[in-house]
Amino acid sequence: MASEGILLGMGNPLLDISAVVDEDFLQKYDIKLNNAILAEDKHKSMYEEMAAKYSVEYIAGGATQNSIRVAQWMLQVPGATSYMGCIGKDKFGEEMEKNCKLAGVNVHYYEDENTPTGTCAVCVVGGERSLIANLSAANCYKSEHLKRSENWALVEKAKYIYIAGFFLTVSPESILLVAEHAAANNKVFMMNLSAPFICEFFKDAQEKALPYMDFVFGNETEARTFSKVHGWETDNVEEIAIKISQWPKASGTHKRITVITQGADPVCVAEDGKVKLFPVILLPKEKLVDTNGAGDAFVGGFLSQLVQEKPIEECVRAGCYAANVIILRSGCTYPEKPDFH
Repeated sequence: MASEGILLGMGNPLLDISAVVDEDFLQKYDIKLNNAILAEDKHKSMYEEMAAKYSVEYIAGGATQNSIRVAQWMLQVPGATSYMGCIGKDKFGEEMEKNCKLAGVNVHYYEDENTPTGTCAVCVVGGERSLIANLSAANCYKSEHLKRSENWALVEKAKYIYIAGFFLTVSPESILLVAEHAAANNKVFMMNLSAPFICEFFKDAQEKALPYMDFVFGNETEARTFSKVHGWETDNVEEIAIKISQWPKASGTHKRITVITQGADPVCVAEDGKVKLFPVILLPKEKLVDTNGAGDAFVGGFLSQLVQEKPIEECVRAGCYAANVIILRSGCTYPEKPDFH
């Protein structure tokens, strides 16, 4: 059984504004499928246009928050997971807090009085998604919040800590505080490459956190971008996964394991200089609703078994199960109870 507060996540809580759009819309706003970016000025009018033109759904999102909610759902132990991030003092923020608490996650949001809750446009075409995040309040997280005793208590309690790479753009200081605590106390610290732009433009912050990472998650596109940025001159995902796992570590307690998903291709797990491949459950294209949250759900499923000290094979199997549930539905949502045995 997972104990209370065993898993902690920190990240950017965003409200997903999700719609099936068309190619013209993608071109108009210069959006590429299967990508994640931060909103620029040219995207400002996009959110309103989506709401006016298409049938829009509002779903609690943000990569880390998705993973934590899925892990919580898989565990079915109230309060097994905790989460921190910054929201605005508004209806969207209230809605998200209510959702997460109902899901059993112990959320400790930092509320910013002056900035609205962050949103993420999820543009879906043919089941593939593209994400354009307007961080707003999520960008205002401060390490002062983390250091408050009632919040630091969540860090103390957790044995496993997961943070998506997107948080590197917001509070690298908070990440390092938690990473150093994990290394000093033999806890498991995990991050995600999250998006090509993180590997490219937040390379220094990512490299500072990397020695602390006991698990590195990512997908094939992110892994190849990481390789390119570091001049490794290889596109071979297996080689890249091994090289990431062999990056120097801050603490010798745990070896680093790299877990790279590749869509319909096998999941690649690198540890001890070797790679294992795990085939995924294939779905017919017509059953696929949208891939939004699939990678997050994979991590959530994986973590739900990891915190119970299950072998890696079981963690991957649970990750694939959770990802499959999520791609059959709109956004990162799931039925009442998991059916994972």
